[in-house]
Amino acid sequence: MNLTFSHEEQAFRAQVRRFLADALPGDIRKRVRLGRHLRADDHLRWQNILSAQGWLAANWPTEHGGPGWGPVERHIFDEECAAAHAPTVVPFGVNMVAPVIMKFGSPEQQQHYLPRILNNQDWWCQGYSEPGAGSDLAGLNTRAVHEGDHYIVNGQKTWTTLGQHANMLFCLVRTNPDAKKQAGISFLLIDMQSPGITVRPIITLDGAHEVNEVFLDNVRVPVENRVGEEGQGWTCAKFLLTHERTGIAGLGHAKQALLHLKSLASRIEHRGKPLLALPSFRLRVVKAELELMALEVTNLRVIAAARDGGAPGAESSLLKVRGSELRQELSELTRRALGPAALPFFPDFLHGDASLDDVHAQSASASAQYFNRRKLSIYGGANEIQKSIVAKTILEM
Repeated sequence: MNLTFSHEEQAFRAQVRRFLADALPGDIRKRVRLGRHLRADDHLRWQNILSAQGWLAANWPTEHGGPGWGPVERHIFDEECAAAHAPTVVPFGVNMVAPVIMKFGSPEQQQHYLPRILNNQDWWCQGYSEPGAGSDLAGLNTRAVHEGDHYIVNGQKTWTTLGQHANMLFCLVRTNPDAKKQAGISFLLIDMQSPGITVRPIITLDGAHEVNEVFLDNVRVPVENRVGEEGQGWTCAKFLLTHERTGIAGLGHAKQALLHLKSLASRIEHRGKPLLALPSFRLRVVKAELELMALEVTNLRVIAAARDGGAPGAESSLLKVRGSELRQELSELTRRALGPAALPFFPDFLHGDASLDDVHAQSASASAQYFNRRKLSIYGGANEIQKSIVAKTILEM
């Protein structure tokens, strides 16, 4: 089933496109287009612009300060942002913890935290994965002992994305070690400036400081910072993960990657012919384009169902698996198109302000993006886990 956009939705797309053309700072657009790593200030500048427009919290209802968009408007907005080379909104506050606070938080928590998220006063990070509890998230060992009006938290979290910039952490902790795994978990909001918190960088294959490990040593957290009842953390965690996987297929980014690949392959020659004229290379590009078209149709079917009141189920797992595999394939083809030109690594360009001409800039980011895209099939629920969900839910295996 294909999705036909109404006249109002097409007008909305035109409005978003005009806004991006006028409001997106040129230096930020260029950094995204060239694959350079964004600084904290780049993210905050853009998110403040979106906040002033009323478009930062695209998935929030109007009663909490969001635009009240439906799934189609959110899809259009994400697609146009990717096409304009706008930064992805840092999701941990707006898209992840905020819906949990709206659903399970107290009125006091909603009144305190939601406006601060909307105004970019807090930078949130996620304390879910641990060294021994990634795909088996319910096996986490970070402990929180209830003492008076505080919890005393001890443990370690890992793969904490952009935690070096964050001042707030939403964290899963084990409050009842005697209950079964899922039943003994609670959801805490932790001030990153609390004594006993140590953040250590994990440098990834592309040389970036994107993720961290976080150590919690006798960290005191007020009981009033618990979201929901004690032991309700697993319910909060599952609810949050449904929001984390929203848009995880990355269709807009995959479309831009395909356009970039086809542009490169039309200009780069092998034995006097453009790469796109070589049957072996062209076949892989065409196959990727056909798979992207199929993925988009599936994504639009899910959106159409949501627009009509349905709720996505295991389809989101299918989108995640195919979307991540496709983006990895496109980064692999881009690296192959550039050939030996993709080998040089210019950290001063990727991480700093050093300038390169466009040819060398594209080459500098190709291998870095190839390595970085390896994570796509792991985060947000490893693809192996998503395939198990599909097997159980759809195939009834």
